Amino acid sequence: MLKTRQCLLGIRTFLGVTSRIWGFILYILRKHLRTIIQYQTVRYDTLPLSPASRNRLNAVKRKILVLDLDETLIHSHHDGVLRPTVRPGTPPDFILKVVIDKHPVRFFVHKRPHVDFFLEVVSQWYELVVFTASMEIYGSAVADKLDNNRGILKRRYYRQHCTLDLGSYIKDLSVVHNDLSSIVILDNSPGAYRSHPDNAIPIKSWFSDPSDTALLNLLPMLDALRFTSDVRSVLSRNLHQHRLW
Repeated sequence: MLKTRQCLLGIRTFLGVTSRIWGFILYILRKHLRTIIQYQTVRYDTLPLSPASRNRLNAVKRKILVLDLDETLIHSHHDGVLRPTVRPGTPPDFILKVVIDKHPVRFFVHKRPHVDFFLEVVSQWYELVVFTASMEIYGSAVADKLDNNRGILKRRYYRQHCTLDLGSYIKDLSVVHNDLSSIVILDNSPGAYRSHPDNAIPIKSWFSDPSDTALLNLLPMLDALRFTSDVRSVLSRNLHQHRLW
C-alpha cells in the first residue's frame, strides 16, 4: 500500500512538472508566433525621394512627432488588477518591475501590433518625442524598452510636464517646441491635446486586438506631412471628421 501511494505521488509530481514545462513552452511559442505573424504582414515601401521631393523636404523644417504611450503604442496592467483587459494566457511583450510609493509593482506590457516597425520608419522622418501622462518611473521604463537602445526616443515628457485641468492631464505642446507649425501629436485621448487640436492625429485606443493595423495605416499620412510647411493646415481639416483609425 505504501509503495502504491509513493508511486501515485511520484506520478502526480511528474505530471505537475510536465504540465508546467508544457505551459512554459506554449507561452514562448505564442509570443514568437505573434512576432512572426506581425512582421510577415508588415508592408510599407519607403522609396527613394525624387529630386523635386528632396528639394521640397530641404525647404521645410524637420517635424517633431509627439507620441503617447498607454493605449496608443502599448497597453499594460499591473499585478494588482483583478480584471485585466487582455485575454488571460496572452503573454506580455515585457514585464516591468518598478517601485511606486515604496511598493514594488509589476507591469505586464503588451506592444501594439507593428509598433517596432512603426517607430523604425517614422524615426527616419521625424524627431520623436514621448509625452505621457504617466509617472516618470513607469513611462521612462516603457520608453527604454520601446527604444531598445536605438536612441530614437531620447526626449521624454511625463505627468509633471502636463497641466491638470478638471481631473484630466493636458499636454502643452509648446513645452516641446515653441513652433507649433512643425509638431504632430499622436494620442488616443482627445482631452490630452485639446489645447492643440489642429496638431493632432486621432487614433483609437488599443488594448489587446492582435489584428490591429492602426499604426501601419498612419504611415502614408505621416510620410506626406513631413513635406508641409505647417502641419496644422492639413490636420485642421480632420478636426470634425470621423476617426479613420
